[in-house]
Amino acid sequence: MTRRLMTAVLTAAALVVSTSPAPAAPAIETYRPQFHFTPERNWMNDPNGLVHHKGEYHLFYQHNPNGNSWGDMSWGHAVSRDLVHWEELPVAISHDDEEMVFSGSAVVDHANTSGFGTADEPAMVAVYTSSLKIGGRQAQSLAYSTDRGRTWTKYADNPVLDIGSTEFRDPEVQWYEPTRSWLMAVALATERKIRFYSSKDLKSWEPLSDFGPAGATGGVWECPDLFPLPVDGDPGKTKWVLVVSINPGGIAGGSAAQYFVGDFDGTRFTADDDGSYTPPDGVVVEDFESSYGGWTTTGSAFGAAPATGPLEGQLPVGGVEGTGYASSFHGGDGSTGTLTSPPFTVDRRYLNFKVGGGRHPHDPQASTGGTPPAREVLADFENGYGAWTATGEAFGTAPATGTLPGQMAVSGWEGGGLVNTFLRGDATVGTLTSPEFEISAPYLNFLIGGGNHPVTSEAPTAVRLVVDGEVVRSATGKDSEALNWASWDLRDLAGRKARFEVVDDNTGGWGHVLVDHVVPADAPARPRSTETSVNLLVDGEVVRTATGADSETLDWASFDLAEFVGKQARIAVVDRNTAGWGHVMVDRFTLADAPARSTVERADWVDFGKDYYAPVSWEDAPGGKRYMIGWMNNWQYAGNTPTSPWRSAQSVARQVGLRTVDGEVELVQEPVRALDRLHRGAPFIVRGSTVREGSRSLGERAAGRALDIRATFALRDADRVGLKVRGGAGQETVIGYDTTTGELYVDRTRSGRVDFSPDFPAVQRAPLAAVDGKVTLRALVDRSSVEVFGGAGQAVITGLVFPDPTSDGVEVFAEGGSARIDRLTVWDMGTYRR
Repeated sequence: MTRRLMTAVLTAAALVVSTSPAPAAPAIETYRPQFHFTPERNWMNDPNGLVHHKGEYHLFYQHNPNGNSWGDMSWGHAVSRDLVHWEELPVAISHDDEEMVFSGSAVVDHANTSGFGTADEPAMVAVYTSSLKIGGRQAQSLAYSTDRGRTWTKYADNPVLDIGSTEFRDPEVQWYEPTRSWLMAVALATERKIRFYSSKDLKSWEPLSDFGPAGATGGVWECPDLFPLPVDGDPGKTKWVLVVSINPGGIAGGSAAQYFVGDFDGTRFTADDDGSYTPPDGVVVEDFESSYGGWTTTGSAFGAAPATGPLEGQLPVGGVEGTGYASSFHGGDGSTGTLTSPPFTVDRRYLNFKVGGGRHPHDPQASTGGTPPAREVLADFENGYGAWTATGEAFGTAPATGTLPGQMAVSGWEGGGLVNTFLRGDATVGTLTSPEFEISAPYLNFLIGGGNHPVTSEAPTAVRLVVDGEVVRSATGKDSEALNWASWDLRDLAGRKARFEVVDDNTGGWGHVLVDHVVPADAPARPRSTETSVNLLVDGEVVRTATGADSETLDWASFDLAEFVGKQARIAVVDRNTAGWGHVMVDRFTLADAPARSTVERADWVDFGKDYYAPVSWEDAPGGKRYMIGWMNNWQYAGNTPTSPWRSAQSVARQVGLRTVDGEVELVQEPVRALDRLHRGAPFIVRGSTVREGSRSLGERAAGRALDIRATFALRDADRVGLKVRGGAGQETVIGYDTTTGELYVDRTRSGRVDFSPDFPAVQRAPLAAVDGKVTLRALVDRSSVEVFGGAGQAVITGLVFPDPTSDGVEVFAEGGSARIDRLTVWDMGTYRR
């Protein structure tokens, strides 16, 4: 697997801005999980090579042995006899001067088809992606061990499968008994396909078939896992499950994992769901088949007429209904404009439409024109750095005049010069510091872009204001080459002496910062609007909005208009973005009585939370059981999570199965039963208690930072009911059920540290039908995570949380009515950590 952010497409020019003093770094072990695996030190991501051999479950994982950020990818290694208690071993397969060792799988070659072992001592064989450090070509290679995975030898004739691609990775290999051969599933990442290969000896591979694109396709496909499971425990009714991770484009935003249920015939996987979809019938407002009709345009982005295919310089466009669609790519991403409908009366509950293009949401606080107020200019970088001092190599000898070699197009700076630390790519680091100045204006405005690495992260790409040697303000970019305005309120620092510092300590993806026009001012600057969005206007106000998904494929979206029925409305399609993915496409606006569902909404998700990626399962588990584990993080903010001296944890191991739920065969999950051995002391139990409007504490006996909570609620007339965990100090993580939408949800917007990424605070939701008016859930709460299993395990939400260590309270709550606790049990969880 490769970090998708290394080749990320441009996103909206947004900012992470702190207007209060930067928080102190947390205590080293504050967030160390107590019953989830973490390496003792350094970076970890995808689980790899899961296999059971001689009584041990092997967990290999993507690991940087040299630091706490992504890089020098190697296979870390841990073993367990029960999938709960883990022993970390030395690095198994290391990167070298030529290659990094990306994701893959491991098998035990019992028949010695490879010749690496013997009949008495079969070799454990790892099949991994070699990613060349020069050129980035990805191919599949082998390593083998004959001492239970303790030491490894790379095969001398690597790679064994090379198609000349830089996006060909993450092989999953298993023995396929019907053909007495090895079967590989491997990702053609940017093509959104899984390719199957066959081999008799693990060394020579022949292609069988491709699967995809299908399901969710808003990002690259990675880390496939293919396995059979009985349906409802019936061995005579077996289906195959294909798990595919996607980044970005997940149901909760960023990275996630979807699955397909179907059949595998030894050559080809065929999903039961063919992906066809018919949206609800309705009255078409506009389909753009021949012209814009009564719609009006401004600017040049939408041209004089609808498009009928990809425009000049554009990638192929998919998802168009009929032949015509509206596109703001006339003139490329550099053009801007609007497309506005005539007024119409809202007479149906839903407005359904198709949208594609850039992921740049409408920001009601953003400015649509004008220059922010300025009192003076502290620095505009027009004629060198002046008296500013530079260290390191990142800033060169003078400001840049725009885009640097190898860089995507830079936009949004003022005048002819700017700070741009993309010298020699992301490899350079350094600082640029202003002369000391007196704070005399109430605000300091500046333009900033580049990487999203806050000043509190291990390797920031940020700006900071330093007063008396302390960082009192900071800001960072949002993984975008488009600079945008940010502002600090300095009224509490009036008269103090300060320095403005630009910091680039990052050599990974988006490891650079862009800065221009640092200007004291009497009023704060408002960020420029960079939206590529579809807005619904009622009484001149934007009341609903949607955007694309950085994709040239249009997909269905829907606005709920219930509160506006009978009112006049307009549709405004807006493109104010001139950077990457700076365009929007729309088609088939339809008023209907039911909502259209997007591909993402229709896809089947292994986990509906933001923090469960690249899950794979163990081969050769005893009793034919299938256990799965996933990386608890999201590529949106993985490099910035506030942990040290390690970064990232794996989920708990889960037993997976297939169960018929409401007539559909669904993947269900439950934590491995060995976790029950960590229960410490007597449980706290509540039976038959009414939960009235509001919240109430369960007291000290239920409090804790590591808990196993199981609850069944009778919903009665409550709109929402559930639990609040890790409560205290103004913090809480809400685990609830919404009866109005039929959804399980986890709200971590007030869960503790949420400041390290604008993508982190979120409400994560999963569809879950109540059964006989009741909902059952299980919540595993650890020091920095919650994993919630709803119903029979068909609705799962995994999310990281970073609360204060003193926040350990547990409450029950109800909103909009009352509910009843049939039974609630809270166990304090011990730890496998020594």
